[in-house]
Amino acid sequence: MVASRIDLLIDRLRGVVDPVALILEAGERQAYSCDGLTSHRAVPALVVVPADRLELVACVREVIALGLPWVARGAGTGLSGGALPDEEGVLVVTSRLKGILEIDPFSRVAVVEPGVVNLELSRAVLLYGLYFAPDPSSQIACSIGGNVAENSGGAHCFKYGFTTHHVLALELLLPTGELLWLGSEGMDGPGPDLRGVVIGSEGTLGIVTRIVCRLLPLPETRRTFLAYFDSVAAAAEAVSDVVSRGITPAAIEMMDQLAIVACEIATGAGLDTTAKSCLLLELDGEIDEVAHEFLAVRALLELHGSSHVWEAANEEERGLMWLARKAAFAAAGRVAPAYIVQDGVVPRSALPRVLGRIGDLGTESGLAILNVFHAGDGNLHPLVTYDPSVQGQEALAEEVAAKILALCLEEGGSLTGEHGIGVDKVCHMPEMFSTEDLTTFERLRSAFDPSGMCNRGKLLPTPRLCGERPGRYQPHALEEAGLGERW
Repeated sequence: MVASRIDLLIDRLRGVVDPVALILEAGERQAYSCDGLTSHRAVPALVVVPADRLELVACVREVIALGLPWVARGAGTGLSGGALPDEEGVLVVTSRLKGILEIDPFSRVAVVEPGVVNLELSRAVLLYGLYFAPDPSSQIACSIGGNVAENSGGAHCFKYGFTTHHVLALELLLPTGELLWLGSEGMDGPGPDLRGVVIGSEGTLGIVTRIVCRLLPLPETRRTFLAYFDSVAAAAEAVSDVVSRGITPAAIEMMDQLAIVACEIATGAGLDTTAKSCLLLELDGEIDEVAHEFLAVRALLELHGSSHVWEAANEEERGLMWLARKAAFAAAGRVAPAYIVQDGVVPRSALPRVLGRIGDLGTESGLAILNVFHAGDGNLHPLVTYDPSVQGQEALAEEVAAKILALCLEEGGSLTGEHGIGVDKVCHMPEMFSTEDLTTFERLRSAFDPSGMCNRGKLLPTPRLCGERPGRYQPHALEEAGLGERW
């Protein structure tokens, strides 16, 4: 039944898009089987890559008319399986919609299509002395449409906020096929904030087709520096002390020794690999203000035992520091052939305690855990490494990763800071939200998508066989015996 509808859809889409936009061959569709979360894979029945907004809208409306499930995908850099395809449905790829449609330097806004790469927008508005603040580590590759879907943050989100603080309005293609604008070019539009509902909804409420981005003026000056410590706890305590004094750095990033070593091997940036941990801090703003804050922060770092500080002398050195930090996930491959990255959040005051317990989990399991994260807002990114060729290690890594999430919740934190829930953490949602909460979320989702065909199976848990454990889906014994089925 599904196959026949896919065949019918292909016939219809041939009248809508160029043949190059339809990816039919099984091997080519395999290339779209996962996003950055490679442990979850599914080959879509069809991949369509529209050339422009009109083709995108026409394609999705044909999919909807045939009652097929569909998933939107941008650059595929997500880390929670939010763009994992539906094997019975269509993957709609927005990467060709990369137009910067308007730049208004006076109002400090830009209108872009969802396929625009994050860093390209800042480059495009640089000559006006402006930039787009959200800067995920995948900034050179991730698309703004994906940033909207996941409410991405980045290293500078501590001071400047997440994507939701920098998107004023958006055009949404609903799962019903309708187009509508949400938000306004003002900071506070009339009515309920449906724009805010869509941002961070992980592609479950439709496809964003146009985005009005808020731009910021480049700061007058920036001072970027690395502070090294003899322990992870000392660095974590320094973070809380800096913030408690009313100082708001543009960024406070933290790496432990394993992460420092991996990043240095990968980039040759000049990091001190003998240090147990380091903080990468950046202060920005007016020259006098930054000079005053720099002296205050240096004194606090020394108070907490910082062994030495390396300040970037120029843009080249600053670039090296950020290159090392943003290469961390890729650099983890220098430690082990595979890893699971988590994205839990804890209060800043809990950082020393939580990091200590994560260290204990690594010791107990025998798995190396790299810690590299946004320390300013307590957004942890522990990388639990393992070797998939060693029997049982992958399952052990999944168990350790689940324990880290449980630890975050115990400390009053949350399951995710910016990577999203996707399929990776969907089974953990009842640990954070009550049945009533989840029912409310589902009612909201159904208001946008009555048919339930848009990115189904993501974000919200669905009824499953008892005994299913978090992480990659493992068939239940009843399934394997032919006595039950997953639904």
